Amino acid sequence: MTHTIEAPAPVTAAASPRPATRTLLAGGIVAGPLFLAAGVVQGLTRDGFGFTRNALSQLSLGDHGWIQVTSFLLTGALIIAGAAGLRRVLRGEPGGTWAPRLIGVFGASFLLAAVFTADPGGGFPAGDPAARSASLSWHGALHMLSGMVGYLALCAAFLLLARCFSGRGHRGWAVGSRVVPVGVLAGFAGSSTAVLAFTVGAGLGLLWLAAATARLRTA
Repeated sequence: MTHTIEAPAPVTAAASPRPATRTLLAGGIVAGPLFLAAGVVQGLTRDGFGFTRNALSQLSLGDHGWIQVTSFLLTGALIIAGAAGLRRVLRGEPGGTWAPRLIGVFGASFLLAAVFTADPGGGFPAGDPAARSASLSWHGALHMLSGMVGYLALCAAFLLLARCFSGRGHRGWAVGSRVVPVGVLAGFAGSSTAVLAFTVGAGLGLLWLAAATARLRTA
């Protein structure tokens, strides 16, 4: 009678995110920097545009407005892809359910911003009166509403990501995820007196989302 000795099963290391998940997360990483880079290039090259007078959203207007509309659509799609990736890597963690959902709402706000364009003003498009209009058009109002809802969702997502980072022992990232929403909201509050404050606040939110997604992708 013979006995067979089975070799012990090999011990495997902790699984890293699958290639599909890493690809989705890459979308969330490049979305913000890509949007801001496209906005800066357009702002520097289009007649009548000034960063102290105009918001990047107004680049959707005029003869070359399709470039910014495309930027809105692409950015929204990439952010939603990043949210899907975060949903996979944060499953079961504190805040891991709602943070990706709220980031998905943020991505959807970019899609709506592409459909409902901002109003002209501040001398842009070229030839438009420099003074701001006293009233908003219906599409301008929807553009602002979608942006407000989107960024509020992003700020809430950052606070939930802070819980995720705390649970992983990344204290610096947790603190940053609690401080950045304050900067974003401060920029929005200052937009009534300085358009550039709004741009800085919005850009801060986009860049922190990219950085946080990158950190979670490599963790």
